[in-house]
Amino acid sequence: MSNEATGATNARSTGADAGNLGYLALGLTLLAYGLLSTGILHGTGVGDAAHLAHLVGGVTLFIAGLWQLRGGEGFTGTAFTSLGAFWATWSMAGGAGKNAAGLFLLLWALLALSLTAASWGAGLLSRLVYGLLTVALALGALATFGEWSGLAKFAGWVATASGLAAWYWATSALSNGAWGKIALPVK
Repeated sequence: MSNEATGATNARSTGADAGNLGYLALGLTLLAYGLLSTGILHGTGVGDAAHLAHLVGGVTLFIAGLWQLRGGEGFTGTAFTSLGAFWATWSMAGGAGKNAAGLFLLLWALLALSLTAASWGAGLLSRLVYGLLTVALALGALATFGEWSGLAKFAGWVATASGLAAWYWATSALSNGAWGKIALPVK
């Protein structure tokens, strides 16, 4: 049995698995980021809501990641803590210039690419979540550097799709065991 599988078994047996919490936080934060980037939601308070969603999602992801690392889950621990740091920092970096923001998005796209490569054997939803996140961040970086609002909106839709995949993944994991049958297939 691999260390990852052993860690997952130990984490579950002690009740310390925070994977579902992490994927819910990732999914909902990506949905907030994506939908707010598309421009379909606008008006007063949208900026404040975005900062709050990114901060709460980031802190929740970071805590879930530490929880996963403590339980021996190296991949999800790394993914959640690093993405939690990204979202919490992104929420506070509202006044960053375009080059700083573009570089920040590009560097985190590289992290997402590493997560995509590491998750390749974990199934379709894993590849979908991290692959779409990589594309969304890379497109967001290009849109920020070039000040292309159309590309930024498209990147928002890609992030929304990634968020829906992460949310579905967590909802499936939470609900399938509770209903006594597989209601939401994962693979």
